[in-house]
Amino acid sequence: MDDLETRELRYFVAVAEELHFGRAAQRLGIAQPPLSRAIRQLERRLGVQLLDRDRRGVALTGAGDVLLHEARLALDAVASAARRTRRAADRQRPLVLVTKAGASHELLQRLLAASAARSDTAPVEVLLCEVGEQARFLRNGRADVALMHRPVDDLAGFDTEDICTEGQVALLPAGHPLAARPQLTLADVTDVPGLPIARWPRLDGSYPDGPGPEVRTQSQLAQLVALGKTLLVIPASSRAWQWPDHVAVPVVDAPEITTVLAWPADNRAPALAALARAAAELRTMPPAAARTAAR
Repeated sequence: MDDLETRELRYFVAVAEELHFGRAAQRLGIAQPPLSRAIRQLERRLGVQLLDRDRRGVALTGAGDVLLHEARLALDAVASAARRTRRAADRQRPLVLVTKAGASHELLQRLLAASAARSDTAPVEVLLCEVGEQARFLRNGRADVALMHRPVDDLAGFDTEDICTEGQVALLPAGHPLAARPQLTLADVTDVPGLPIARWPRLDGSYPDGPGPEVRTQSQLAQLVALGKTLLVIPASSRAWQWPDHVAVPVVDAPEITTVLAWPADNRAPALAALARAAAELRTMPPAAARTAAR
């Protein structure tokens, strides 16, 4: 039998993320024995072992890794269905646009102004998030549309409208010798003694190997750069949030980054289509012209 219940998936995700039955049970608000029974029953029904259990703790098997990924997507889809259904009943609701805090600030201002100037668009509510969270907000229905970046963000399953393409800069502590250079290469900023590149979490929440500090928020990153503990390479427009203690230097051979408007491929709402048209029009205008047209 291949049918799975959302309750089973929630139980499994909790155990897989905590890697501890006691903590997972506490997180779910249930006792540990029924949680353990539910996971064993799930393994029997699927005919696979999802978890390795020994005295040292709990670990995911290969099959468990697959189910964790699929279960997260399934639970997001269920939550999204409920949120979108409720939102569809409110014809006066604004579009919710999610974007990374501090990223594409000028472009966001231009997009909001261009949208407000059109007669066929809905009001836009801005939801700020941390790095890499836009895809999750789109998939679970908390947002209708997002500003995202190709090739660094997860765009699987989304329709997109390209808005602009730009180079990248190295964000450095102002007192570092590299900060005095007019330009840098990726080789210049790789393996800098005492100044490792910061590490962002992958889609599964794990961090890549390396000496750089693990960061999750822009504020963490900003302070670590100012303290001379890390550097990073970011789209040039992200300099909007840099501190006086930072210096941004162009990295001439870094891959270009394209900012896109992204939304779930099955969303055909007229208000969303109108916002996408406003984004497409911005692509054909330089920033000054776009600001003038939006007035």
